[in-house]
Amino acid sequence: MPIPLPQLNSEPDAPFPPVHGALSEPDGLLAFGGDLSSTRLLNAYRSGIFPWFSEGQAILWWCPHSRCVFNTHSLHLSSRFRRSLRQCPWHVVADHDFGAVITACAHTPRRGQDGTWITPAMVEAYLALHRQGWAHSIEVRDGDTLVGGLYGVVIGRMFFAESMYSARSGASKLALAALAWRMAQWQWPLIDAQISNTHLLSLGAKTMARHEFIAEAARLTASPAAKSDFSTAFGMLPADTLA
Repeated sequence: MPIPLPQLNSEPDAPFPPVHGALSEPDGLLAFGGDLSSTRLLNAYRSGIFPWFSEGQAILWWCPHSRCVFNTHSLHLSSRFRRSLRQCPWHVVADHDFGAVITACAHTPRRGQDGTWITPAMVEAYLALHRQGWAHSIEVRDGDTLVGGLYGVVIGRMFFAESMYSARSGASKLALAALAWRMAQWQWPLIDAQISNTHLLSLGAKTMARHEFIAEAARLTASPAAKSDFSTAFGMLPADTLA
């Protein structure tokens, strides 16, 4: 017998359903509908909820039973990868071209995926968050050329990562490592990676039970530590800094 799924109304400030009511199959599906307004998205992140849907579907909202996260002090890079950074000419910056990063993430083919969940509506929603100072891109560059990166949302002392891509091998890994390195300096302890996979786990990601993640997200997003100028605060990190 189908289980009825709560539908969000048109009020961006309307509360989400309690996360303990999310489905077990598919894991974490909580609600559908509503919109992708900045107000609703920020409320979702603060509540440990994220949107994930394909073109042509209703907006779907998720809060899985376990959450994939990185502790910023314990990201793992292999010795081989670190050695490769010693002579690498790349550098990492933030927010030089957010639009290019999210567009590249949307258009990069993914193994086992047909199409993209980063729909035009999602792109517009995160561009709006970027203009408001909430969404940020971490960009790996070879000179002026963008070779990979990631984007996500910062609230308080927490980074909610959404997607990453590499135009050259290892670029997204470097973006993640640079983000974790800088966040550790700032005493920002956690990067949300949403759903675990073998690649993320190989980089040192761990899983947290939903109730633990919700508590940490509430604590960290309430911290008044967000940078007023994220790009300037992040600065420029040469790749060999992380070797």
